[in-house]
Formats: sequence, structure tokens, C-alpha cells
Amino acid sequence: MPDPVPDPVPDLVPGLVRRRPAGAPVAAPVGPHPLRGLVTLDGVAAAVDDARRACEELRWHRALRRQWPVARAESGVRAAHASAEVDGVRVPLGDVRDVARGAAAAPSGPAGGTLLGALRAQAEVERIMVAPGATQGRGLPFAQLLARVHLAAVGAPAGDDAAGGAVGRPRGDGDVPGDLHGLGPAPDAVEVAERLRVLAEVVDAPPAADVPALVVAAVAHGEVLALRPFAHGNGLVARAVFRHLLTAGGVDPVGVVVPDVRWAREPLVYVSTAARFATGTPDGVAAWLAYCASSVRAGAEEGRRVADAVLAGRLTGA
Repeated sequence: MPDPVPDPVPDLVPGLVRRRPAGAPVAAPVGPHPLRGLVTLDGVAAAVDDARRACEELRWHRALRRQWPVARAESGVRAAHASAEVDGVRVPLGDVRDVARGAAAAPSGPAGGTLLGALRAQAEVERIMVAPGATQGRGLPFAQLLARVHLAAVGAPAGDDAAGGAVGRPRGDGDVPGDLHGLGPAPDAVEVAERLRVLAEVVDAPPAADVPALVVAAVAHGEVLALRPFAHGNGLVARAVFRHLLTAGGVDPVGVVVPDVRWAREPLVYVSTAARFATGTPDGVAAWLAYCASSVRAGAEEGRRVADAVLAGRLTGA
């Protein structure tokens, strides 16, 4: 009997790209890199290549030679502005920029809290980023990265349970996430803990030449959305972590790509594609990876607008 044809999305990382029954054991990753099989999914490699080329072209923009800190900070403001819009908070970019530099107060109520959380999350990942060309080193372990970004996004002391879940730590038994309802029922605390552990192993694994960093970042992004590990703020955290992993992985070493602008324009597409990833089907996973890659390409266009504005000495809300 001939050997069976392998599933295009094998159980390389159980729980990451397909759902498992609650309490099922987490097997050890198989092969040189646990995400290697995802690169061959339909449309993924081409989309990743397009994004890579767009980021490489942006990298050599004149403004990013000496003024990259200004461009990185402005890109962070635009990422926060767009990320808040994905969560339904619409504030003019110029006003967001004023809030970021302390020249204006954020709106009152939940909208202001979301906006401030988005700004803090982006500022936190920028603090962790290294300068372009600097040695990255091992980097911050994924579990610590996730905790720090959530703490920044929520803006409360670690261990504060007032909002229904310890800040910076995954939700416990009985805690239900208060966001991203369009993704369907969230996994329980036991499954969340197991899958976060495996996700951390994947993200922290040594880079592999045949697994683009964009694929790793997209899997982390989609898995955090699918798991919704915190009581709230999951979307803000997932998008900020995605930005950091793009920079740490060398996709966008300057930190000026703003894929969030695309998601802000089409939040329903963003959520529905994330929901397809959460099903774990080959088509669903491929759609999400390709969508993240094409969003990075769109984000590089926004990064070029940032660089052009920096070079011209003007930054507007347009």
C-alpha cells in the first residue's frame, strides 16, 4: 500500500493551526521547524515574497538613514490610531498624535481607554525594538513579550483583577474574554495555557531559512486572536505583537510598516479571516497567512508615506 499523502497542514504544532479537544496532550514539534509545512499552502509563498520586496524597497528610503527614530515613532502613532479603529474607536489621526505627545487628553470613557491602550501597546513594543542594524540577540521570550504588551495596553498594575482577569496573565477558569466576539466561543483556560506554551516554543525557536519570519509573526497574531488569552485588550495586544515580531524577524527592521491601516479600513474582513484561521483548516490558515502578508505590503505603502512626510519635514493627519 502506498504511503498516505500528508495533510498540507500537518500536526506540526498541535493546537496552533487546528483545534484539539480540550485536555488533549501537546505533542512535541516535528521536523526542522514546526511551521515549515505552512509555507507550501496555496498562495502563501507568493504573498510573503511580495511583502518582503515591498519592505526591502522601503528600507532604503532616504528618510530612514538618519531619521528612522522619528519615522518609527510616527508609524507607532499611526498603528495605534488604526488598531483602535479596528476595535471601533474613531479619532482623527491629528488628535491621536496630540494625545501621544501629551498635548491633548484622550476622549473620556471606554473609547479613550481603548485609544490610550493602543498607544501604550505600540510604545511598549518600540521600547523593546532594537535600532536598525543592531544585533537582535535572543530577544525577549514570547511569554514575557505578551505579558508586557498586555500590561501596557490595559494600563493597570499586574495582579489587578478589577477588570475580570489578572493583567499581564492569561485568564483563569470561568473568565470570558470581553472582546473579539466575532471569532466564536473562546477556548477554555486549560486549552489557552497549553496552546500559549506551544506558541511560545514556536516563536522562540531559532529562525529557519525555509520559514519566513512573516509566517511566524502571522501565526502568533492569529493564535493570540483565536485564543483571546486575556479578559480584554486581546486585539490591541495581537496587533502590537505582530508589529514587534516583524521588526525582530528582520521583515521590517526599522519598524515603520503599518499593516493596521488596512485592517482599519476593513475590520469585518480582518475578523472573518482571523476566524478562518481559528478553524485550523488548510484553506483557512492559508487565507490568514496570505492576508497578513498582503497587509504588510499595504503597510509598507503607509510606511513610505510616513518616510516621505519625515523627509519633507511635515507630519499631517491626512
